[in-house]
Amino acid sequence: MQQYNQVKAKYPGVLLLFRVGDFYETFGEDAIKASGILGIVLTKRANGSASHVELAGFPHHSLDTYLPKLVRAGQRVAICDQLEDPKMTKTIVKRGVTEVVTPGVAYSDHLLRHTSNNYLAALHFGKNATGVAFLDISTGEFLAAEGDNAYIDKLLQSFKPSEVIFQRKKGKDFLQLFGDGFYTYFLDDWVFGEDYAREALLNHFNTHSLKGFGIDGLENCITAAGACLHYIRENQHTTIPHISSLARIAEEKYVWLDRFTIRNLELVSSQAEGAKTLRDVLDDTCTPMGARMLTRWILMPLKGREALEERLRIVEYFCRDEQLRSGLRNCVKQIGDLERLISKIALQKASPREVAQLGRDLQAVDEIIRICRESDYAELRQAGEELDPCKALVEKISRELHPDAPAQLNKGNVIASGVSEELDELRTISHGGKDYLVKLQRAESERTGISSLKVSFNNVFGYYLEVTHAHKDKVPPEWIRKQTLVNAERYITPELKEYEEKILGAEEKIMQLESRLFAELLQGITGFIKPVQKNAGLVSRLDVLLGFACLAIKNNYVVPEITDENLIEISEGRHPVIEQTLDPGEEYIPNDIRLNAEEEQVLIITGPNMAGKSAILRQTGLIVLMSQIGSFVPARRAKIGLVDKIFTRVGASDNLSSGESTFMVEMNETASILNNISERSLILLDEIGRGTSTYDGISIAWSIAEYIHNHPSARARTLFATHYHELNEMAAGLPRVRNYNVSIREVGNKVIFLRKLVPGGSEHSFGIHVARMAGMPQLILERANEILRRLEKERSSGNSLKNGIGRATAKENYQLSMFSLDDPVLISIRDSLRDLDVNSLTPVDALLKLDTICKLLND
Repeated sequence: MQQYNQVKAKYPGVLLLFRVGDFYETFGEDAIKASGILGIVLTKRANGSASHVELAGFPHHSLDTYLPKLVRAGQRVAICDQLEDPKMTKTIVKRGVTEVVTPGVAYSDHLLRHTSNNYLAALHFGKNATGVAFLDISTGEFLAAEGDNAYIDKLLQSFKPSEVIFQRKKGKDFLQLFGDGFYTYFLDDWVFGEDYAREALLNHFNTHSLKGFGIDGLENCITAAGACLHYIRENQHTTIPHISSLARIAEEKYVWLDRFTIRNLELVSSQAEGAKTLRDVLDDTCTPMGARMLTRWILMPLKGREALEERLRIVEYFCRDEQLRSGLRNCVKQIGDLERLISKIALQKASPREVAQLGRDLQAVDEIIRICRESDYAELRQAGEELDPCKALVEKISRELHPDAPAQLNKGNVIASGVSEELDELRTISHGGKDYLVKLQRAESERTGISSLKVSFNNVFGYYLEVTHAHKDKVPPEWIRKQTLVNAERYITPELKEYEEKILGAEEKIMQLESRLFAELLQGITGFIKPVQKNAGLVSRLDVLLGFACLAIKNNYVVPEITDENLIEISEGRHPVIEQTLDPGEEYIPNDIRLNAEEEQVLIITGPNMAGKSAILRQTGLIVLMSQIGSFVPARRAKIGLVDKIFTRVGASDNLSSGESTFMVEMNETASILNNISERSLILLDEIGRGTSTYDGISIAWSIAEYIHNHPSARARTLFATHYHELNEMAAGLPRVRNYNVSIREVGNKVIFLRKLVPGGSEHSFGIHVARMAGMPQLILERANEILRRLEKERSSGNSLKNGIGRATAKENYQLSMFSLDDPVLISIRDSLRDLDVNSLTPVDALLKLDTICKLLND
């Protein structure tokens, strides 16, 4: 326990797994935590002068089962192993922490999701800007950026880091700015010194300047990146050559997607259980690293036309050339997670079987190079030139690693024959010694006449000769008896012990020598880290683009035309996710969308509940986004003017824990949109203003649409879906506003949703019809129809909103009055109050009148 306490003192705040024999044990508060998280038994044990200490443990071979549960629960876990063989010491075994695993610092396959990165993020709050860095130790990807807090929030929402670190005194600021949806950890302020961070980066990359990484003048960016490296090294990861470069996330290169857009368009996750996302539909990749690249592309669409058109050209090549497509795809399928595999080798954590897999992966890369170089397409020939076959590495692995390498180093047969003369000799002794024992058994049996003679082994006294009692009189005098059993005697001989020492000594030496040679092999492979990482990136890109081509063929997507014009023209567009979830035989109803800055800038879309207004908004956003990641799109034709920002406000949500109502959340999100509009923005607004009174809602919705239309510097393309049919009247006064509605057909008392967008406004929402479809009681539906008829009658006598909101009369107030109900009691009260002369009423008369009203209500 003294040894445990010494180790624990070096790692405060970390759950310590302490190796004791064949178990990992936890003590005290750590044991209580581990027991609760893992569901293992919590016990108590006497501890010297202390009355007791809590204890909870699990077998060491179950580490891969229990460690992920602790880390996913947000625990930082230190693994303290035995650093020497217990057989070699007579005192307490030396122990030390070999690794600290945290939510953001993990490389084990049991802790990671193959289709997503596992980022550690570091934030530095500067005076005028905030710096952020993202580091995935499992792949070596290292990125950094600097900007205002809105931009940093966007990056955090896009990269979804598993852990965020920042200055100790900035916890409150982080919570207010970025919320409580991240695992966080505080570091001392000195770690976030710019000089310290710069020196750490220069030393790690072995450079004299950071200019080559594009961050030289960005102090906050440098500080955050240095903090990332410090945290990795603090957690016992000092051998990290696979973190070989640092890239700046250039804000001007990618489309702006804020947290609301990522959530509302359900790009990579959905709040609905079991719902499909855009990533689910677009993910036709063959490799985990391809799936991770696809996620990055979806969350960071490109703004550059040239890069987009290159992606689209390659997808078009693949669509046209089936032989090329299938040949490359078959090669890519043979490649594992090359990106994470080379990282494990760099960390010296790879198994022999994983190194063998690297050799097979590189052989498949060599075939991809051949196919690309023989292609008729310039972009693919270029990719073939950039890929590196790493033939020297393949030959090294083939020459030094056993062809059938085991999954674990201690299983033996790791190193191939011919690599080490000493190893070959020891193997001959080990295998030959066992053959000798068989010959010895046969020879002694013939010499002594003991037909039942056996040569066996146990851990107590090694190899021995076993003779049944029926033959013990035939035992030669030079044999030494070691054990008497019920039916037999066990003996040893000097010759037998001599060979035992040779065999056992050889096996132990073989394990030590193979461990050393395998470590040297891993070290030798680290010289190929950069070319292998480059191969991983290029293969991932091919994987994603091949997937796009297969999807385009399977789902009937078309190549979008990318243009610099400020327009969006989609003919027969479809929602890429909804059309994949339809019942067999059911077809998605396509729709046309036309937006431009000159004539049709703002489309006001009205129509009944459930008619499909929200789907049209979302499909437009998704088609634009798919175009700007290089994918074909679900439409008959699409001409997409490049978008630099996509804003959405759809769906209802609240944040009651922070005291924010649904309407407040809606206004926050809308304010964020209106404060960040640009000339090339795409804005998707759904049901703005519905969380407050009808008049307030109409006024807010009207003024927002008017603001977007009249913006002095930006004519943002906008789709505005609403139930406020009064907004249709805006088209008469605003030249770039157009009215559309999602059509329906009334057949008797039923409404058929045609889901087709047509010009013109709509006058009805058919909410009561939807309530009937939902199974609302008939009594409520009949009463609702009565109230609706009364309100429509009152409304028809009011004035039009044509001349703008604010000229409405009292008769136009659509809020339901208590006296508009057909209740005889309420009508009686209303009539008695109407006949009352308030000017001549005494206080006593007023009290008596109030008493009469109370009695009427109580009766």
